[in-house]
Amino acid sequence: MWSGDWRVEAATLLVALLVDLVTREAPPAVHPVVWMGKLIAWLERLSPGPDHRVPSLVAGVAMAALVPAAFGGVAWLATSALRQIGLIAYVVAGSVLLSTTFAVRELGRAAGRTRTAMESGDDPGARQSLRSLVSRDTRALARPLVAMAAIESVAENTTDSFVGPWLAFALFGLPGAFAYRAINTLDSMIGYRGRYEYLGKAAARLDDLVNLIPARLSALLMLLAGRLLCGLPAARGRRVAVRDRRLTASPNAGWTIGAAAGLLGVVLEKPGHYRIGDGLRDPGPSDIGAAIRLGYAVAAVALPVMVGVLALRGWVWG
Repeated sequence: MWSGDWRVEAATLLVALLVDLVTREAPPAVHPVVWMGKLIAWLERLSPGPDHRVPSLVAGVAMAALVPAAFGGVAWLATSALRQIGLIAYVVAGSVLLSTTFAVRELGRAAGRTRTAMESGDDPGARQSLRSLVSRDTRALARPLVAMAAIESVAENTTDSFVGPWLAFALFGLPGAFAYRAINTLDSMIGYRGRYEYLGKAAARLDDLVNLIPARLSALLMLLAGRLLCGLPAARGRRVAVRDRRLTASPNAGWTIGAAAGLLGVVLEKPGHYRIGDGLRDPGPSDIGAAIRLGYAVAAVALPVMVGVLALRGWVWG
């Protein structure tokens, strides 16, 4: 019986990556992440306002439990139905569904738009393009800070954009990948201080928790990929990551940002928040390109690792 065969799951992951690399994003009307956002926005409108601290905290806990469970449950139903139809249907449809939970190509393309604008001297366009990568206000960023923000986003999003969802899929199948993406979407929408101080607290903490392993794995893979595929100094990357990992508010982001800073030999700063790689040079447009290549290299190294996790899972569960 092929159901649950790790080789089928590995084929699904490989086809999903191919789908991500060669096809366009699914239309918003049917994209699962768009629907995650709609559900979160609807629940937010039903929740108590920021002045109601305890009710907001309780509502946030309910959202952090409900949204991942809902989308993980839908993915489980879809998986069960596809397995009933047959192997080919499972691999084809499952890979398309899985591809909506991660983004390798689009991460590189988004950073590439910033690089192109900077190279052409279009600093306003570069700052504008950053809005698809970062949530901070980009309107007044100086040129080096624009490059820093793009590189930071590529580095940090190696975890959120593909290593995290791939690991969730390798361990828990399609429901795990969808639950991971729902948690990440929750954090990106309400996991902030200020207006969402209490409503988003549970989402932010849950996102930190589920990324404890993926972020550190991503940093390790980045060092490996940087050394083997890009010829970058892994020793310096490791040194900066270990030294500066605690400078970010997130317990996870500092690992990959630090590794990227050391590998590329650049300082990465978010003014008022952190400065990672102090003592290194300021980055420019070419360093964004190097970060993009590093991100693709991380994906190339991560893929066989995930296949190994799938094989191990198949061996453990027999």
